Amino acid sequence: MRGPVRWVLWDVKDTLLKVRRSVGEKYCSEAERAGLELPAAQLETAFRQAYRQQSRLFPNYGRAQGMNSQVWWTGLVRDTFARCAVDDPALLDRLANNLYHNFCGPENWEVFPDSNSTLKFCTALGLKQEEAGVAKPDPAIFTQALVRCGVPASSVVHVGDHYVNDYLTSRSLGIRGYLLDRQVCHGHLDVPPQHRLHSLDELPARLKQDAD
Repeated sequence: MRGPVRWVLWDVKDTLLKVRRSVGEKYCSEAERAGLELPAAQLETAFRQAYRQQSRLFPNYGRAQGMNSQVWWTGLVRDTFARCAVDDPALLDRLANNLYHNFCGPENWEVFPDSNSTLKFCTALGLKQEEAGVAKPDPAIFTQALVRCGVPASSVVHVGDHYVNDYLTSRSLGIRGYLLDRQVCHGHLDVPPQHRLHSLDELPARLKQDAD
């Protein structure tokens, strides 16, 4: 039988909280403030393309290249608008800096209703909780967390909404990974029901089962 759970690792975005408005909508509003008319759908597509390229050129938010988060994200915003035919350097800088600072504000984020109660439950159990700062799916994010936890992987739970980044990577290291499937998509048939959560409200019962 496995040992008791001692730590819970959390993915944050789309697990504990979400962006109130889509990236396309947010970028569209900022563009309107600057006197530009750009459809939200076009900006959303451009953002996804720019994000893939930025992640490929500067993985893990450019840490290996000495970039900080602001440099990485403002570069991404500039590329997004450049793909929508915005070519004024000063305007690109203004858009990038405004959006970076706006997204840092709490008003742009919404906590899922089941987050607080689940976090309180984990705290009441005496479980410690951790967030890590390495980009997934690099296993280093979890190996670093295990070092900081100071307990075996089998005593650690990870909860996240991404099949590869959260579930497969954590499980590959022996961590008890749970896949959060809020939309009840039932994709990835290799994930057994006992490893799948449709709400964070289901996690306490799973942790209790593991403790029995």
